[in-house]
Amino acid sequence: MDSFSVRRRGLRVGLVIVLGACTLLASAAPVSAKATRRAHRSSGRWVATWAASVQAGSSVALSTFGEPTSPAVSGFDNQTVRNIVFTSMGGDVLRIHLSNTFGAQPLVVGSSSVGVELAGAQLAPGTIRNVTFNGSRSVTIPAGAEVTSDPVRLAVHPLEDLAISLYLPSPTGPTTYHFASQQTNYVASGDQTAQADPASYSALASIPPGGSSWFYVSDLDVRASQSSGRTVVAFGDSITDGWQSQVNANDRWPSLLAKRLVAAFGDRAPGTVDEGIGGNRVLNDSPCFGQAALTRFDRDVLSVPRVRDVILLEGINDIGFSQSPNTGCSVPNTNVTAGQIINGYRQLIARAHARGLKIFGGTLVPFKGAAYWSPAAEAKREAVNNWIRTSHAFDGVIDFAKATEDVYDPQYLDPAYNSGDNLHPNDAGYQAMANAINLAMLTH
Repeated sequence: MDSFSVRRRGLRVGLVIVLGACTLLASAAPVSAKATRRAHRSSGRWVATWAASVQAGSSVALSTFGEPTSPAVSGFDNQTVRNIVFTSMGGDVLRIHLSNTFGAQPLVVGSSSVGVELAGAQLAPGTIRNVTFNGSRSVTIPAGAEVTSDPVRLAVHPLEDLAISLYLPSPTGPTTYHFASQQTNYVASGDQTAQADPASYSALASIPPGGSSWFYVSDLDVRASQSSGRTVVAFGDSITDGWQSQVNANDRWPSLLAKRLVAAFGDRAPGTVDEGIGGNRVLNDSPCFGQAALTRFDRDVLSVPRVRDVILLEGINDIGFSQSPNTGCSVPNTNVTAGQIINGYRQLIARAHARGLKIFGGTLVPFKGAAYWSPAAEAKREAVNNWIRTSHAFDGVIDFAKATEDVYDPQYLDPAYNSGDNLHPNDAGYQAMANAINLAMLTH
């Protein structure tokens, strides 16, 4: 849809295995999210070039990671947030999605802009564009809803950093955000959306080693040709989110996959978006790590414009949190079985196939030596990986485990790929993961 729209993203109630709850569209004439997605597809033009899965601001998470005063919980007031995002494909027109999915009150955005990042909070001269919603610079987003901007004419290049600046004139309360962006983002007092100069901005509080957070932005689409109009969604947990990769380097494995695709196919490369959330699980929601994969699949995969392929890499936290104390971020630490995780995969596969999407299964990488590893956890990982490799339930298998394991002890990460926590790869490890993907699978 080219015009301004508001979508209300209702939260599911009950067991995460209860599927089929519909996302609602809040507008003057309500339209279902399914119809909205059909409109995206029928246009054949809007393609997702960047995305980030949204979460509720959590004081538990922030306390756990040493940032109890983060604006994720305290919110913003008369401030501008400058979010830096990395494109995967280009186009001549863009649109921005803003989310108040987890807000407890309406969110007022006084003005917003988009421009090309030059360095840090500094923007390239002449690239700042005002963003409007139904022709207005300001917009109020109801609690539980998101909005889509009017089209913005700006030449967007593949593999480029853009800055999306939002002026929040009144107290926002706890935010809708993405916890660990692996990217430095910025904040300024007052309305600084039109400022290319970085002097007014300071870096948001960091969450080592994840950079800072993205606030209120959930998706960025570009208008591309029919021939290149498709998107790959990387769907998973912190390993997909790029935790422990170098901040500001765009070395998450989905970002490195985007670089491979652009190098191989140029303007015909599909878009690649990263819908990973650190700590996320297939089966259970978390007070810190977002809604479960089964809960958020419609929002973070099926509603992505022109999605054609999904790469699923998730389950290690279902296994690991089964071994953890039932406190803090690990709540609930339901002791799930390999069979229950596999059943969750089957549900995600069925939902992808019902929409005509291909879904590829990534094997769970080694994690011996990590804080929540145990022999019982290892047995579950190996059972899950054996099913991924042999069941033929997915449309293809990406053997991330084989690509990153220690050849002398495959229960461990290769020392050359270990970030130091025995769970997350380093930049070289994320590159090995991106290299393990057969690009032909994604260009069918």
